[in-house]
Amino acid sequence: MAKTRPNVLLIVADHWAAEHLGAAGNPAIITPGLDEIAVCGTRFTNAYSECPVCIPARRTLMTGMRPKSHGDRVFNDGLRMPDVTTMAQAFRDAGYQADAVGKLHVHPQRDRIGFDSVLLDDEGRPQWGTIDDYDIYLGDQGLPGRQFDHGMSNNQYGWRPWHLAEEHHATAWAGRMMARTIKRRDPTRPAFWYLGFRHPHPPLVPPQAFLELYRDVKLDAPYIGDWARDPDRLPFAISALLSRTTLLTDDQMMAAKRAFYALCSQIDFQIRYLIGTLRLEGLLDDTIILFTSDHGDMLGNHDMAAKRIFYESSANIPMILSANKGNPKAADGIVDDRLAAFADVMPTLLDLCDIPVPETVDGISMVGDRRHAHIYGECGEDDHATRMVRDDRYKLIYYPVGNHFQLFDMVEDPREMTDLARDPAHAEPLKRLHDVLVREMYGVDLDWIRDGVLVGKPDRDYTWAPHRSLNSQRGDGWPPSPKVDIPQIEWTKERGSDPSAGP
Repeated sequence: MAKTRPNVLLIVADHWAAEHLGAAGNPAIITPGLDEIAVCGTRFTNAYSECPVCIPARRTLMTGMRPKSHGDRVFNDGLRMPDVTTMAQAFRDAGYQADAVGKLHVHPQRDRIGFDSVLLDDEGRPQWGTIDDYDIYLGDQGLPGRQFDHGMSNNQYGWRPWHLAEEHHATAWAGRMMARTIKRRDPTRPAFWYLGFRHPHPPLVPPQAFLELYRDVKLDAPYIGDWARDPDRLPFAISALLSRTTLLTDDQMMAAKRAFYALCSQIDFQIRYLIGTLRLEGLLDDTIILFTSDHGDMLGNHDMAAKRIFYESSANIPMILSANKGNPKAADGIVDDRLAAFADVMPTLLDLCDIPVPETVDGISMVGDRRHAHIYGECGEDDHATRMVRDDRYKLIYYPVGNHFQLFDMVEDPREMTDLARDPAHAEPLKRLHDVLVREMYGVDLDWIRDGVLVGKPDRDYTWAPHRSLNSQRGDGWPPSPKVDIPQIEWTKERGSDPSAGP
């Protein structure tokens, strides 16, 4: 069968915010490959992760469904993918060969979710009873179980250089395996390739060569809004998140940012390596490339780290699209400020390939004429829960504990430095987005509403307590540990709280 449709290369990082690009105006980060792809294609500036935490976001990516449709807004690591046509299956149904490399983060781990093949890097989660392909690779190199000898946690912000040779780093392995997958393609069929880089998600362990790139670079300092400096105005959930960084000095947070940026640059180098592979294989002009991330990382901004919240550094994700040469549906060399969502990736790629979009998909094509009136975000269902509505100008963030609202003018104040929720001059957008929020809510959220008005839950103070797991510390991987019933990750706990709360 002759190939009549373009190939697709979908590249997804983890913890990479929209602001972590030179093309986005970041003066410090070194991303020349992605910057050039952005110049040649389209960079969407207002793309959001509807639930900025790994598993719910990846369910959205692979199904095109919002959390309300696919069933997870909390981080349910034992939940199977919904019984719908996934992105990979939609491509296969259209005659594509579909192959995945890297991080999928699904349950069970070896669920291929529609792909013909998966070379898995699941970040070393042997408690599920599965050895992933990256661990198998290390074993083949005489390094069985050695990926966590660095002693760094998957959810903390200490750092150190990678302890093995650069070629054995997970980022290098994933790029190399994708290049091999491209070379081993079926020449009679178009290909859908998915590459999931696990980084710059901690552990922050970049190879020394990429740390050297930043030796003389002046890093951009974290920015802190006026509202974040007033502890009496901080909602419970934010006080909890601040506990991630209270053990770090300002200098330590900047050192963590340097290591984080080095991991981003390593990914950028691997993307350039893959562009070169496509070029040498004669495929570059006939391949759609889309780069994005499941969510961002606060990385010191507003004195916070990590994700699960709806400030820009956590929820605003990179979205760079380079269509195949001559595709009439896509533009070259533009910046598009339309509202976009993670659920839009699947229908966009299918649209560009003239493949019907399954009826179960909630997202819309980013290269079509339809537009989102707003983006709704939701994360969590307990006292750490937060919700968001973003329209063309304003963003409303809601915390049910204490019935706490924040309103930001994203045109005049893109870094969210000034909270306008108490400003009488902004009562109209506050009320308008409040009403949208109420209409979007379901499930346990309905308990926060009385007569069409959000009343939330009683306020409470957050009290930090130590946690024995050190935020999901990993350890010796050889011999393989037994399958054990432990939480995949333990969030910072309060005294008297649920010890198995999500990340």
